[in-house]
Amino acid sequence: MKILYGVVGEGMGHAMRSRVVIEYLLSQGHEIDIMASSRACDFLTKRFGPDKVDRIHGLHMIYEENRVKRGKTLWSNVLAGISGVPQNIQAYFHLIGEFEPQVVIADFESWTYLFGKTHGLPVISIDNMQIINRCEHPPEIVSGLDADFQITRAFVKSKLPFCNHYMITTFFRPTIRKSDTSLYPPILRPEILQAKRSKGEHLLIYQTGEGYGTLADTLARTGLECRIYGMRREIKEEQVEGNLHYRPFSEKTFIEDLASARAVIAGGGFTLMGEAVYLHKPMLGVPIGHQFEQVMNVRYLELEGFGRACDTLDDASAVFDFIEKLPKYEEKLAGYQQDGNKELFAGLEGLLDRAAAGVL
Repeated sequence: MKILYGVVGEGMGHAMRSRVVIEYLLSQGHEIDIMASSRACDFLTKRFGPDKVDRIHGLHMIYEENRVKRGKTLWSNVLAGISGVPQNIQAYFHLIGEFEPQVVIADFESWTYLFGKTHGLPVISIDNMQIINRCEHPPEIVSGLDADFQITRAFVKSKLPFCNHYMITTFFRPTIRKSDTSLYPPILRPEILQAKRSKGEHLLIYQTGEGYGTLADTLARTGLECRIYGMRREIKEEQVEGNLHYRPFSEKTFIEDLASARAVIAGGGFTLMGEAVYLHKPMLGVPIGHQFEQVMNVRYLELEGFGRACDTLDDASAVFDFIEKLPKYEEKLAGYQQDGNKELFAGLEGLLDRAAAGVL
């Protein structure tokens, strides 16, 4: 089939996940035209070439001190939206004149969704965000965050309404409340599936946000080897200070450190969290402020018994409590099983078969 695939540019998790699905679809003989914005476009262009990827304007967020700045984000998107219209129109005419897709797959991306709806094409949503709107969530997940939850759910609902089917990736399993919705395990990169899982003694820390001035002191006090990514972004080689190993980012080295770690300390992003759960690595998750999806992720992580949620890494007691309870988290993670991406790929092929037959 000819498939139009849209990828939102905010957060690299969408691009990394979509890369895996696109590679699978290409291996099955499907023709793909990709539309993406921002960093996702750059990433996918390197993977698939400029002839398969069109750059479009997409939404973005502005962060300061590990919090989303709502006012600045809104104004920045309004201004960027005005300047981005010509790009989107150019991509639109390219599709009409050359590709003529038969089905649309959207990873939280609105432009391809609108193209599909305008032209009467089946639209399949594949992402982790729709779980906020299309599933029920227990009180402990939304407690104290009712306003953020309602705002986020309304936004997610309005982003891609009335798709023919919603494929939601998740390591937790809330009750589905809407039809045409199915849950699948997180989409995993081949590098993660091929990684050799082992139980080392080091902590893997991935922290790119600002505002955690006391974290290094806390990590030093643990006495454990800490392999730290992101806190010194400009370094070109490893810097060692006692038990703290500041490392420049390398995908290969990072995955090796993840697969062999005793535990992980990182933000509330879904991609790394799903990889840590798959590799049976307990995680201490710290969500970005005013980012309900990340808060939800870390609260479910704790609810499932796979790790701990905390509001700030300046809280040394949270780090030490997490380390003390690692055996408990490891026991729960030992029962988590996922057969790679096979379940999602099978579900997607079934939906594409139905789309081809005109019954989706």
